[in-house]
Amino acid sequence: MPSYNVHEAKSNLSRLLKEMADGEQVIIMRGGRPVAELVPYRGRGKKRRLGFAAGQVEVVEGWDRPLTDKEVNAFLEGRL
Repeated sequence: MPSYNVHEAKSNLSRLLKEMADGEQVIIMRGGRPVAELVPYRGRGKKRRLGFAAGQVEVVEGWDRPLTDKEVNAFLEGRL
């Protein structure tokens, strides 16, 4: 996995973008420590529409009541 310091990355950005597009992982270092990774742009997903599930969710009475100590312990132990 190639890594480049900031100066190298600035000087060779086009080449690094090609490497990244070809599937190579490109890490940019500063002071010998990794600070960034070039990754392909994924584009935006489908735009979400607010209220798409309106009327499809049933709210059960008492869903907001505090848990009992027994329920809290079961939750913390992964049994709930």
